[in-house]
Amino acid sequence: MKILQKEQVLIAERVLLKYLPRSFQVYGYLCGFNRNKPSNVQFIVDQWPDFQVIMSRPDREQEHTFVPDTKIYCTDEQVLKKMLTQEDIIDWSTYIPGACNASFTSMLKEVSTKRQVSYRRLLVTHSMYLPDSTFLPKPTFGSEVESKISSLNLSHVDLVNRTWKYGGDERGYNYITFLISNFPSCCITDDQGQPVSWILVYDYLAMGLMYTLPKYRRKGYAKVLAHAMVRRLLADGFPVYCQIDEENVQSKKLFKNLGFTEDPSYRDVCFEYNI
Repeated sequence: MKILQKEQVLIAERVLLKYLPRSFQVYGYLCGFNRNKPSNVQFIVDQWPDFQVIMSRPDREQEHTFVPDTKIYCTDEQVLKKMLTQEDIIDWSTYIPGACNASFTSMLKEVSTKRQVSYRRLLVTHSMYLPDSTFLPKPTFGSEVESKISSLNLSHVDLVNRTWKYGGDERGYNYITFLISNFPSCCITDDQGQPVSWILVYDYLAMGLMYTLPKYRRKGYAKVLAHAMVRRLLADGFPVYCQIDEENVQSKKLFKNLGFTEDPSYRDVCFEYNI
């Protein structure tokens, strides 16, 4: 096991670029770290430089107001299994949210048994991404809607937290505060300047937390904001991708219409240990 230093994180980003879209979630954390975005994770590999497992985990030298995800990209399941069962790369006494290849689900359950900790599979997601910016269609919204597009600020944290499927508690509040303070966001406001539809970017640079208040649905706001966010991410040199819940047919259709694609043979599983 090895903890990567800053110059090695730069190299790891270039390596994982070759394995997109399967490496997106760890790649996103690497990109943010290498572009000086606030990061409360560190990166672990089984060996260097020819690693088969790379993992993000909470930085043990920092205090955390929320628990960052443990993301895993792996080309050899047995190497990963050995690391999880025989090495102390994870603090098994704490709550551990994370994501990795969905094909590792059985192995993760086996690890939980050996470690005597609880395990839950939260959901399975599609990794959708924009392979080429030329695939992005031209915006179809007018200047009136565009004039209502702005960014979220800290006064909006409670609203976003209350409407987020996985929020509603202090942990969600702290996480959304972190995202709005440090990462891109887009929203459409009403005549009083209050957000009615929005999209954020997770700390691993995936677009997400998209939501429109019920009163304002069926106006095309989600498409407008997704389009605006894509343009902003492209301008900032960030990867353009999202994780879509397997059952969220509507969001998958929306991003497909924006030129996004996916590897149909691949899924990510989001999991929790020590629930």
